[in-house]
Amino acid sequence: MISSIRATLRALLAPEHRVSCSTFMWAELLRELRRRGGGQHESGAFLLGVKEDGRREVKAVIYYDDLDPHSYDSGVCVLHGDSFAKLWTICRERNLSVVADVHTHPGVARQSYSDQTNPMVANVGHVAIIVPDFARASVADEALGIYEYRGDYKWKNVSGRSQRRYFYVGFWG
Repeated sequence: MISSIRATLRALLAPEHRVSCSTFMWAELLRELRRRGGGQHESGAFLLGVKEDGRREVKAVIYYDDLDPHSYDSGVCVLHGDSFAKLWTICRERNLSVVADVHTHPGVARQSYSDQTNPMVANVGHVAIIVPDFARASVADEALGIYEYRGDYKWKNVSGRSQRRYFYVGFWG
C-alpha cells in the first residue's frame, strides 16, 4: 500500500523522470564509489530495480568490484564476462533488473570513447551515469553525465539542465 502511494505521489510530483533513486541510496552510493576508488581510479556499480511504464526505480546497488575483484586493476572500470553471469544471477534471485550503471571519472563527467563503444549493458534504453572527480566531493546534479543508449554505439546525452527532468534523487525515489 505504501509503495503504491509513493509511486502515485512521485508520478504527480515528478511526472517526467525516467530514473529515480532515494536520497539515502544515492548518498550511500556516492560514499562507496569515493571509498572504492580512493580518489585514484574509477569505480562503478550497477543500479538494480524495477522498470514500469518506461520508468526505472532503483532498489539495490551492486558494485563492480564485488562482481570482479580485478575490475579496477587498470585504473578504469573493466568487467570480465563471468561478472555478468554473477550479475544476472543476482537479478534473478532478487527479481530485479539492471536499470542503470554508474561510474566515476577524473575531472568532468563526459563519456569517453571507451564508454561510448563499450556499453555496460548494450540494450536500447540502458542508462549510464558518470560521476565527476572520482566522487571526491559533493556532486551537483548538473555535474553528472547521464546518457541513454540508443543502439549501434549511439547515445542520447541527457546531462546538464535536461537531467533534472530525467533523473530524480529524492524522498519519492
